[in-house]
Amino acid sequence: MAELLQTLPYIEWIHTRSAGIDFVTSDTLANADGVSVTNAKGMFSSTLAEYTLMACAYFAKDLPRLLRQKGAAHWEKYPVLELRGATLGIVGYGDIGRAAARLASAYGMKVVALRRNPEKAQDDPFVDVVYGNDKESLNRLFAESDYIMCAAPLTPETRGMIGKEQFDNAKRDAVFINVGRGPIVDEDAMIDALKDGRLKGAGLDVVAVEPLPKESDLWRLDNVLLSP
Repeated sequence: MAELLQTLPYIEWIHTRSAGIDFVTSDTLANADGVSVTNAKGMFSSTLAEYTLMACAYFAKDLPRLLRQKGAAHWEKYPVLELRGATLGIVGYGDIGRAAARLASAYGMKVVALRRNPEKAQDDPFVDVVYGNDKESLNRLFAESDYIMCAAPLTPETRGMIGKEQFDNAKRDAVFINVGRGPIVDEDAMIDALKDGRLKGAGLDVVAVEPLPKESDLWRLDNVLLSP
């Protein structure tokens, strides 16, 4: 972005087709006079909300097992979980988080949200509990949630905010779903939690390095749902 502004100094407006603007920010942009920056807030909210509920159902119904049994022509009944009555924790209750809460509410799920200004969600019909964005509240959300959705933007404050401490506090058999930004999560700590059973699974629409390197353990973990 710095190179673009230096090459085309007459630019007055920069628009991104995503909600996040972390990949276009720079000191040059911050100090540029007369340049407006806008984003596509809301454009992908319904899609990412649907992805989140799909990932919840993927683990609740154990879709990998269904597919293995179908491939082996093996008929065997097994118990599955309902989403109704389960708790969805949402880290970053913006437009994407609220869209997911709306769908989760329709499923009969309880919604716990983390928001910088919790008072703004006091009358929200889709959320049951709203916490602030301090570390104690983040740990509490992990401890209370069956499914944890990360929809927070990447900022200096959120980079690496979810790590070993949060996964240690996670509810037994919790599923972590990230539709925000990969660097918000300590990926090594998440992989350790997936390997040792602290997390039941993870649905990842974003990772720290994209495309995901072929040597990453995430490719080989059976309890990980990956989407590019």
